[in-house]
Amino acid sequence: MKAPEQLFDLTGRVAVVTGGSRGIGRAVVEGLATAGADVVIASRKLPNCEAAAAEVASVTGRRALPVGCHVGQWSDCDRLVDRVYEEFGRCDVLVNNAGMSPLYPDLPSVTEELYDKVHAVNARGPFRLGVLVGSRMAEGDGGSIINISTAGSLRPNVIDLPYSMAKAGLNALTLALAGAWAPKVRANLVLPGAFDTDITKAWPPEMKERAALENPMKRMGSPEDLAAVCVFLASDAAGYVNGAQVLVDGGRFRTL
Repeated sequence: MKAPEQLFDLTGRVAVVTGGSRGIGRAVVEGLATAGADVVIASRKLPNCEAAAAEVASVTGRRALPVGCHVGQWSDCDRLVDRVYEEFGRCDVLVNNAGMSPLYPDLPSVTEELYDKVHAVNARGPFRLGVLVGSRMAEGDGGSIINISTAGSLRPNVIDLPYSMAKAGLNALTLALAGAWAPKVRANLVLPGAFDTDITKAWPPEMKERAALENPMKRMGSPEDLAAVCVFLASDAAGYVNGAQVLVDGGRFRTL
């Protein structure tokens, strides 16, 4: 049996993280790089990716490639995958983390443009990336696909319904991909609850306080809490974990 440090060692592997320049994605990037992986930081704003890549490379000593990519655009997904394989010749870990959930006053005010944009980023992009990368993983040495969803996809709310619907589609995608190229390619789902990130900075103080008080852990999640889960799912330690739905919410939705 391998020692723990060997099981979690990602040296020699290449990991792609969408939405990797900030928040949860940024923490996941650093976690994977700290475990030994070279990383690709993909996000819509290239300067943010470049800044994050410089920091990660400096801290971890791993190669960090910044790539501007709007995952809601099919052609950008194709270009991202081509760039990864041009630069590294492989992809061992894909983390579909990029997401968006714009606010709206009520359900009737949701426009077609908002609805389509939310689904493009949260579901369509991960589908395209998962299919392209997963098929290439299967032709090579295999790999791990990790899709970041939300606990809200299992307990949807009217305040972010298009988002929850799109993430429910991501859940379905993950379960299908878990059987598409097995045993060489594993696909798993991470369902975070309320996390303290750039997005929640816009929340009213009472909303953040309630999110913490209603949680058995008496706090919101931090990006590092999720990064550790992703490192596990990317590693050989999770070699028999496929099609799992990992709820990372401090126990908030434990009755599901």
